[in-house]
Amino acid sequence: MKLHSTPTQHYQTVTAYDEQGVEINARRFSYSLIVMPETPPQEWQVVSFDALRAEDFSRLDEVSPDVVILGTGRRQRFIHPRLIAALTSRRIGVECMDNPAACRTYNILMGEGRKVALALIFDET
Repeated sequence: MKLHSTPTQHYQTVTAYDEQGVEINARRFSYSLIVMPETPPQEWQVVSFDALRAEDFSRLDEVSPDVVILGTGRRQRFIHPRLIAALTSRRIGVECMDNPAACRTYNILMGEGRKVALALIFDET
């Protein structure tokens, strides 16, 4: 799905997505990644939802967003609370949704000026 450009073009904006990947500012990514409004997208060493570990969230803990939008792949899945305990103990919210919903939600929150992080999982299996 192509998304329309907005006045947030100097930020890292989701400009398109499908089941195989995502475009951030018209640059294509087909692997798991972390996106924040003011920093370039970073590869996230997560191969699948089932392989998630608590350590996978340490990079997100370091940047201290207000909320993490976790794109769990093609379908919505819910993460075990022990995996995100470090985030929730610091009052960092984590919302789980499928990747398309995560991309749309990230753009909305980023456009509102929120300190949001998007963590997308694209299964390699």
